[in-house]
Amino acid sequence: MKLAIAGKGGVGKTTLAAGIARVVAARGGRVTAVDADADGNLADALGVPAGEVPRAIVSLRDVIMERTGAVGGGYGGYFKLNPYVDDIPEEYSVVHNGVRLLILGTVEPAGGCLCPEATFLRALMANLLFRPGETLILDMEAGLEHLGRASAQGVDAMIAVVEPGMRSVRTAQDVSRMARALGIPRVFAVCNRVRDAGEEGTLRRALGEIAVLGVLPYDEQLLLSDLEGRSPFERVSPFLDRVSSVYDALSRELGHAGAGGRP
Repeated sequence: MKLAIAGKGGVGKTTLAAGIARVVAARGGRVTAVDADADGNLADALGVPAGEVPRAIVSLRDVIMERTGAVGGGYGGYFKLNPYVDDIPEEYSVVHNGVRLLILGTVEPAGGCLCPEATFLRALMANLLFRPGETLILDMEAGLEHLGRASAQGVDAMIAVVEPGMRSVRTAQDVSRMARALGIPRVFAVCNRVRDAGEEGTLRRALGEIAVLGVLPYDEQLLLSDLEGRSPFERVSPFLDRVSSVYDALSRELGHAGAGGRP
């Protein structure tokens, strides 16, 4: 299964991405979690110790220049559009609690010509999406910047995470439109931090045709974990069980087994 998760900043998409990755790993599946958010903290959510967090791929300037063949940073020159990236996921990642973590990083606007870096990240994303036999979880920005039309064809589903509030709903609707424009076949929503049936009903009505996979209730333990700078899964909380239910619902929708990659 290849899954992308997006939403307005602060709605809990990274926690959901980490939770699904942990569920897949606990069930014996091979899983890679990719932090594709400019303000990413997927490593924290997964509980990766600070000293073990891998370098962001975009920071590997020498590797990128070598693989793309860019000269002088690529400004105004030629470079390869299909650089070799097969070894990158294993070489520049870390495995923690059965989850392989890869951090893409952000291409800085002030960095001169962006083409070699952006091309390298796109090639890497395509490589990850079309790898057989493993689950891929993409923690993405709402703008889906790292997905091109070609690589998006490898995404089985997009989940838009929403919380009570119309700004969050509008972002989810934008994500849904962009995902469908890229050719992603299935778009779902997960409602997070829901306090009561009234909030749930309001969100479901506002989301309209976007199918809701599950509802995650407001959980004080998750906020405490964030305040303490700890992984949300270090505390005793029913949250992971609820994430398991969301993952099972998604698997049923897509016709996948409960762990691992594509059948």
